[in-house]
Amino acid sequence: MKKWKILPIFLGLFCLSVFGCSKTGEEETEGYQIWYMNQQETRLDCEYKELQARNTEGLLKEALELLREKPEDEGYKPVLPDNVRIESYQIENNQLYLDFSAEYLDMPRVYEVLCRAAVVRTMCQLPEIDYVGFRVADQPLMDLRGKAVGLMNEEQFIENAGEEINAWRTADLTLYYTNETGNKLVTQRVPMEYNSNISLEKLIVERLIAGPPYEGAYPTIPANTKLVSVTVRDGICYVTLDEGFLETGYNVTESIPVYSIVNSLVQNTDAQKVQISINGETNQLFRESISFDTIFERNEELVE
Repeated sequence: MKKWKILPIFLGLFCLSVFGCSKTGEEETEGYQIWYMNQQETRLDCEYKELQARNTEGLLKEALELLREKPEDEGYKPVLPDNVRIESYQIENNQLYLDFSAEYLDMPRVYEVLCRAAVVRTMCQLPEIDYVGFRVADQPLMDLRGKAVGLMNEEQFIENAGEEINAWRTADLTLYYTNETGNKLVTQRVPMEYNSNISLEKLIVERLIAGPPYEGAYPTIPANTKLVSVTVRDGICYVTLDEGFLETGYNVTESIPVYSIVNSLVQNTDAQKVQISINGETNQLFRESISFDTIFERNEELVE
């Protein structure tokens, strides 16, 4: 594991593109995308930059220095305020943890979402970095509900094609929890309002972890389970959880936690199948009977 390192530089961060990425001169697409915010603070765009370093730490430092500079397009500006610093960082198991100074929390909500999306999307371009975690003054960054934001990757930020970054959406979800005896799934309809920068898949899994909001159903997933990532490709939803999912948790049969996730995702999203992994690993058994190498399909026989 690499030690925490102090970076005595201010951070001008990378910004999420809402619709595309600017190119300087001809159609040049080589190099790394350095992201910026427009002057109205409503959208993001990028410019391609060549980095000279040969390793991940060198690329990280070089990119941070570049992001302090003004973009070539005068309609854009660096994302992070000058008084917000990165005090230290840690890279471990393809996960980058950034510790910001306390001034990070002074940013308005929409501005902060832009900054966060920008950092995650840009850092995930660098080799050996698949996820990014945020800390502020050595404490985990919390969302509006008081929960830790957790690890993020670029898939967790929806590109909403010209809409404001702070657009909100509503969803009437059908979620699968369990009955009192823990041997069957029961449904609850859960209306949700959520920020468009949070994927529906992430919202669903986190709602399952939180447990049923109404009486008549019971939790299926241990409450200390953490969602590492969730993405959808070619009709398959890939859900990565941490080792908390493997704990005994509630008194339910072994298939209930798995199909609580599978049925809920297939019911409410475009995914037709689901694969679950623990910290990215699928070569293990869940409760000594269910292989995570399996691509799971919806199971109606378990529904009460």
